[in-house]
Amino acid sequence: MTRTYVVTGAGSGIGQATAELLRERGYTVVGVDLKGADIAADLSTPEGRKQAVADTLEATGGKVDAIVAAAGVSAPKAFTVSVNFFGVTEFVDALVPALAKSDAPRVAVVSSMASLQQNSPEQVEAMLAGDEAKALEIGRALEAQGPAGYLNYPSSKRAISRWIRKVGITERYAGNHIPVNAVAPGTVITNMTRELLSTEAGRKMADDNVPMPLNYHSEAIVIARLLAWLTSEENTHLT
Repeated sequence: MTRTYVVTGAGSGIGQATAELLRERGYTVVGVDLKGADIAADLSTPEGRKQAVADTLEATGGKVDAIVAAAGVSAPKAFTVSVNFFGVTEFVDALVPALAKSDAPRVAVVSSMASLQQNSPEQVEAMLAGDEAKALEIGRALEAQGPAGYLNYPSSKRAISRWIRKVGITERYAGNHIPVNAVAPGTVITNMTRELLSTEAGRKMADDNVPMPLNYHSEAIVIARLLAWLTSEENTHLT
């Protein structure tokens, strides 16, 4: 029987590349995104996440074999934490009962090497505590400081990476035989980065912050192949 994958951010970038790759391999894929996917959803709000979960359960018949959570934004604005952290954790966690029905359930999330960059520890802790209101309050204060608004992005990715480590060993995930993983790409050529990388100044800024001496900038398909393996039946122990 074919596996059923749910891919968020399936309308563009890494999510789109992953959804296309999985379909090419013969799997059933339910894409979730603001537009350009099977399910239209706004993961930046609690209401949008709940609706996305309901629509996903309806589309999959209540059984999901794997989730690839690739939806994300890099805007220097507070709502970035709502999409990148709460839009992942609340969506994935709500689908654990559907994953538990699978013989080989898997979860993989797209984080970023930005998780290693300067961030707001206070905001990271607010996210990990599940306090979206506080995380947004801190984010708006950063946003008001101009360039400091960028900290919303690495903070969201640091928090999601820590969440992965936190839940991966729990009864809810490990106890249900669900390996949970994140990938942390460097510079990937997608709609999110294409404009930045189109100029010499933009490329220099990207390369100064994210040096990539091995094969330089990545195409989205490279990350998609890793996500496909992490969520495959072959990955029984890597978390």
